[in-house]
Parts: sequence; structure tokens; C-alpha cells
Amino acid sequence: MIMDEDTNVLRDYLIFTVPHVTVLAGAILGVMMILGFPINVALGLFAMAYGIMLTILGIIIRPHVSGSTLYRLMMVFFVSLVGMGIIILFYGG
Repeated sequence: MIMDEDTNVLRDYLIFTVPHVTVLAGAILGVMMILGFPINVALGLFAMAYGIMLTILGIIIRPHVSGSTLYRLMMVFFVSLVGMGIIILFYGG
């Protein structure tokens, strides 16, 4: 299967950066759980931090893949993750 340059850049971005952000966000969640934060606060802050970090990475890569439909869907997901974090933080449990 032949991929265009935008798809290659997006694939490399997903392979090499998202796992690192996931580990960092998971570590933040783990520290909050160890410190005894309430579950809804810890999960809300986790979702917000994870969404913000992914959104920042998405903004950095935007000049290279902004025309891609997959990129737009990813950005919608990343921003909605921040929104879900806010909802969990303020309205959860």
C-alpha cells in the first residue's frame, strides 16, 4: 500500500510520540492515586492532562498534515478528551 507524505508523517507521529505521552499521563494518574486523590478528581485531571498534551502535539504537527481527514478526527478526539476530563472533574461522583 502506497501512502502519501501526510499519511507517513501522521503515522510516524502516532508511533513515536503518543506512547510517550500515554506513559507520562499514566504516571500522573498513578501518583494521584497513590496520594489518595478521589477517583473522579484523579480521572478528571488525567483526562484533561492527557488531552492537553495530545492537543499540543497535534498543534505542533499541524503544518505537516493539516489537510488530512484523520488528523482532523484526531484533533476532535483530543479536544473532546479535555472536555470529558472537565465533565468528570466537576460532575463525576
